[in-house]
Amino acid sequence: MSTVSIAPLAESLPAFLDSNDFSDIAVIADNHTSRFCYPELKSFLPKHTLIRLKSGEEQKHIATCELIWDALTRANFDRHALVLNLGGGVIGDMGGFCAATYKRGIAFAQLPTTLLSQVDASVGGKLGIDFRGFKNHIGVFKQPEAVLIDTTFLATLPERELRSGFAEVIKHCLIADATMWDEIRRRDLEEQDWSTLVAHSVAVKQRIVEQDPTEKGLRKILNFGHTLGHAVETYFLTQPRKRLLHGEAIAVGMIAEAYIAVHKKMIDEIVLTQIEEYIFAVYGNVRLLDGDIEPILSLTLQDKKNRGHQVRMALLDGPGSCAFDIPVTASEMRRGLEFYRGLNK
Repeated sequence: MSTVSIAPLAESLPAFLDSNDFSDIAVIADNHTSRFCYPELKSFLPKHTLIRLKSGEEQKHIATCELIWDALTRANFDRHALVLNLGGGVIGDMGGFCAATYKRGIAFAQLPTTLLSQVDASVGGKLGIDFRGFKNHIGVFKQPEAVLIDTTFLATLPERELRSGFAEVIKHCLIADATMWDEIRRRDLEEQDWSTLVAHSVAVKQRIVEQDPTEKGLRKILNFGHTLGHAVETYFLTQPRKRLLHGEAIAVGMIAEAYIAVHKKMIDEIVLTQIEEYIFAVYGNVRLLDGDIEPILSLTLQDKKNRGHQVRMALLDGPGSCAFDIPVTASEMRRGLEFYRGLNK
C-alpha cells in the first residue's frame, strides 16, 4: 500500500522527495490548480517540468493522455522519474494512468486538492480515463508511491465542490461506520469537521483496499451508489441541462440503490428515510424527466461490476454494513429511479 500523509505539503513533500532518488520530476496540474495550488509548492520543489491541462471531466480521455506522454517524452523522462498529480480526481486518475503506462510505468504521487479526491479518488490505486462516454472505461490498478493530503487546499474550493466530495464521505459512513453516519447526518454541510472526516474516509478506504487491492470481492462495497450514480452522471454529460458533479450524481444513486435494498429486504424503511432526508437536505433534487430513465438504465450495462451481462450492485444490508455482487434487474433499477423521481414531486 501507498504511504498516506495528512499534513501540510510544505512538510510532507520535501520529506518524501528527500527519501527517494528521482531522475526527473513533472507536476501535472489543471487551469485551477496551476493557479491556486501550484504556487504553494513550487518554492520547495527541485527543478521540474510543469504540465498544465484544461480542467474538467470532459478532458479525461486518450487525447489528453497523448499530451502528457508527449510532454514526458520531449523532456526525456526515463523510468526513474516521478509524476506529481496536483488536482482533483480527473488529474489523479489520468495523471496516474499516464505514469503507470509511460515506458511501462514510472513512479507517481497523488497530491489531491479537492475533498472528493482527498477522501476517495487518490487512495486505492484505481487509475483510468473515460472512453466513448463511459467513465473510467480504460484503466489499470497501480498504487502511487505516496498520497500527500493537505486539507488547507479545501479552503480554495467553492461550496458545490465541497458538497460533491461529501457524497463519498456519506458513502464511507453508510457502508462501514454506523456511528459516524449518525454523527454526520445530524450536522449541516458547513458544520462538518473536514480534517476529521478526511482522515476517517482515508482509514475506511485503506482498510478495505488492503484486503482486496484489485476489487475481486470486498472492495466492491466502495461502489455503493455508483452503479446508478455513474449512469446518471454519464447520461447528464450528453444533456443540454446543467452538468452534474460526481458527488451530485452519486447522491442520486445512493437514494435509488437504498430503495432497491429495501425492496430486497436488506434494510428497513427507517434507514431509507434517514438516507433520503439527509441527502435531499444537503443536495436538493436532480430533476429526472420521463425520457431519462431508460437511457440511464441502458448505461448500467457497461458497469465494471457486471458479470455475464448481469448487473451486480453493492447494496446496504444495514447502517454501516454493505453486501456486494447482488444481482439487480432492470425492473428493480427502474423502480429505484422512479422512487427518486417521485421524491421531487
